[in-house]
Amino acid sequence: MKTISLFVIISCLFIFSGSTLAADGGKIFTEKCSMCHGPKGAGTPMGPAIKGNEYVTKGNADDIRKVILEGRTGSYKKYPKISIDMPKMQMPDADISALISFMQGDLQK
Repeated sequence: MKTISLFVIISCLFIFSGSTLAADGGKIFTEKCSMCHGPKGAGTPMGPAIKGNEYVTKGNADDIRKVILEGRTGSYKKYPKISIDMPKMQMPDADISALISFMQGDLQK
């Protein structure tokens, strides 16, 4: 009986561990980006559109990662008419990768 219980516990941990390890780019976008870039990435007065933005759709993931991590302020701002600076974001690499994947994929649909 102990062997079966231990097997069930280990199996459950193994099965559910994958879902907790995978970052959800859509959720990250909603929590960290949508307030400035809009819930569907269409842009707002505080942040440019992500949806349809060639920098995102055709851009290099490393360049996008750099913007996320370092932000854009002052002379580095791409859209000077937007009064809000892009803040530096701190998050794990897996979250950034998931966010970029979401922005380049599902958000563009």
